[in-house]
Amino acid sequence: MSTDPLSIDVYVAPMRPYTSPDQLGEGEVATWAPSSSTLISGPVEGILIDALLTFDNADQIAAMAKRSGKTITGVYITHGHGDHWLGLARLLEHFPQARGYAAPEVAARAAWEANINKTTNYWTSRFPGELPETPVVPEVLDHDEILVDGQSVNLIHIGQGDIEGSTIFHVPSADAVIAGDVVYNNVHMMFYEANEAKREAWIASIDAIAALNPKLVVAGHKSVGAADLPENAIAVSQQYVRDFTAVAKTGGTVEDLVHDMLELHGERDQPHTLWISARAEVARRA
Repeated sequence: MSTDPLSIDVYVAPMRPYTSPDQLGEGEVATWAPSSSTLISGPVEGILIDALLTFDNADQIAAMAKRSGKTITGVYITHGHGDHWLGLARLLEHFPQARGYAAPEVAARAAWEANINKTTNYWTSRFPGELPETPVVPEVLDHDEILVDGQSVNLIHIGQGDIEGSTIFHVPSADAVIAGDVVYNNVHMMFYEANEAKREAWIASIDAIAALNPKLVVAGHKSVGAADLPENAIAVSQQYVRDFTAVAKTGGTVEDLVHDMLELHGERDQPHTLWISARAEVARRA
């Protein structure tokens, strides 16, 4: 077993347009958020965290992994949103010796999203021709320790992120946390499924990440080129959540909420996510 820290390499799929069914607000542009996939590797073996969404996403992740020269033993999914696992079918074509895994709560949400897509075409209508006809849902992982060349990567059932049932991956040897959508790095955060109570729980989840005292934090949605530093992801994500709640409590329209959040956080990528969150928040008042 190597005593050197496991290595962390990150691929970021850039923000891109997609086919949105929403009635867009004035100045709103339908883009998909920049998203990350992480390679955790030792001298011989490697695992991937999150498979992302499209064929191209999966091909780019595979290219990163193949350049490393490591044997990919598994692909692990942080949470059940389709943009973190629908690329799994294509990715496993590149690495037929590997399998896709997720915690039980994550696998259950992924299976639900796969079934919903059969009737609503939620994902396939947004990314026509870019997704597998038959998705591969991650298998249930029945343990929380993953070994990479004999060194531990620990799955942590963190709970609330941008959805309930989120997990993170702690790499003690590298002082790293692969955080999925529990933190964001210079990207507007998604509150479509997170009301005020869930946002409070989300802040507590971020506290749990901070308690690990990581030196490296990889956000599931991050700007291309953004450094994976805790100061870019932990406290700033908590502040964004608090700011959204504070602005939402002032009432006003969707446009008001978007405007006021852009005044506070206009430097972030992906304002379309802010519009989606604002529409959901105003709808919850009804």
